[in-house]
Amino acid sequence: MSKVDVTAAVVGDGWDCAVTVRDGSETHHLVRVSRADLARLAPGASDPVDLVEASFAFLLEREPKESILREFDITVIGRYFPDYEREIGDCLAR
Repeated sequence: MSKVDVTAAVVGDGWDCAVTVRDGSETHHLVRVSRADLARLAPGASDPVDLVEASFAFLLEREPKESILREFDITVIGRYFPDYEREIGDCLAR
């Protein structure tokens, strides 16, 4: 099972989230989340940490950590996986 660590830093009108995924080896990723995307994907959240953690859980169910882009905007996930926004909303609502 992979361990996902996320730290978020405010940058401009959003956050840069540094993500480390560990499961024996580790990968590092940078995910950008705008305030507008956070409000749409995780209404009421004050920062994107839970959203990014849930998004990586979603991704890791579908591909190995080495296949996840090293740097991307959170909205890119929906281009690869059309069910992302619906599923992430359901996941965060629990």
